[in-house]
Amino acid sequence: MNNYFGQMKKIAIVVFIVLNIGCTQKREPDGSIAVDDSITNNTPILSFFVQNSFPHDSSLFTEGLFIKDGLMYESTGAPVEFPDTRSEIGLIDLKTGKFSPKIEIDRKIYFGEGIAMLNNKLYQLTYKNQQGFIYDAKSYQRLRDFKYANAEGWGLTTDGKSLIMSDGTANLTWIDPNTLKPLKTLQVTERGVALSQINELEYAHDLIYANVWQTNYIVQIDPKNGQVLGKMDLSSVVAEQLKDNPDAQELNGIAFDTDKHKFYITGKMWSKVYELDFPGLKAKD
Repeated sequence: MNNYFGQMKKIAIVVFIVLNIGCTQKREPDGSIAVDDSITNNTPILSFFVQNSFPHDSSLFTEGLFIKDGLMYESTGAPVEFPDTRSEIGLIDLKTGKFSPKIEIDRKIYFGEGIAMLNNKLYQLTYKNQQGFIYDAKSYQRLRDFKYANAEGWGLTTDGKSLIMSDGTANLTWIDPNTLKPLKTLQVTERGVALSQINELEYAHDLIYANVWQTNYIVQIDPKNGQVLGKMDLSSVVAEQLKDNPDAQELNGIAFDTDKHKFYITGKMWSKVYELDFPGLKAKD
């Protein structure tokens, strides 16, 4: 009898857990699932909804993405395992997916990484050369090069005053755009633990959004103290992309359109750019 009731108790617990998980998932009218962060004691999960998708050139190994004055800019890298890739900066036509390259650096020497625009200048990082490039934002003419002490260059964004770069560690570095010297370094932490492999960056509404390399997460970072305030789980979007495009690589690329108040995300060698509505996007008090 004791064994019987013990088994029934285990079954009841399993049923309760399944029902409880099912109740915490609320399906929205568009079919997406909003995750209730009350089911976890970890970092809050930020809800989002895929509003639209646009074609994207799946030959592009995306390293940087941003929108300025309604134009979407993308930077690409050129890994040796994909010999047809190039390290370029160009514009994306969302309607057609056409990529119009404006700048190219020698893939035999440089691996293009993150990009940002500030004060009518376009800034580009490279992977392991500890070297960046500055271009005129209109003519795309190279103006000068610059060096940085970080061992690697990964993501780049701007808060409107400084450049902010990631280097694959848990650190973010603020750089003076005039002197190109580091202003400060801030460690990104999630619940008190350093969060490394911070990749592509986007600054929106006084917060930093970052891809975490080789994960399906975009984290929301407080630029004042480096704390992760929340994260978006893009697993469903990644799964959809892999179903349509099995050659797709990891999630990478975040752009925020200040006019439309929308996020756009993509990945390396993805066939689509996704437009996200993000109810959690608020300026930090």
